Amino acid sequence: QVKFVESGGGLVQPGGSLRLSCAASGSINLSRYGMGWYRQVPGNEREWVAIIGTDVEHYADSVKGRFTISRDDAKSMLFLQMNSLVPEDTALYYCNIIPAASWGQGTQVTVSS
Repeated sequence: QVKFVESGGGLVQPGGSLRLSCAASGSINLSRYGMGWYRQVPGNEREWVAIIGTDVEHYADSVKGRFTISRDDAKSMLFLQMNSLVPEDTALYYCNIIPAASWGQGTQVTVSS
């Protein structure tokens, strides 16, 4: 069973940056899985933001060119560098493997002046 702990969220002004981290624990070899970042706004469904495989990355159109996903399998870590943040990026951000396992608590990102 794998568990995820997300961190790095916070309050940031429009145009600012944040770097999210995801620590995975459990008896799993993360290098065998694609991984992704997702976000959810209250009242809406969870949506994918960015996914990463061995040699491929995909981004939602809304974050393309602003967000960068990366991973460190040796440390069981996943990262999301978020630049040029806009208020529409405000959400609770989660990480997970693909296909999804159980969800962590997420980390809140709020973009506001």
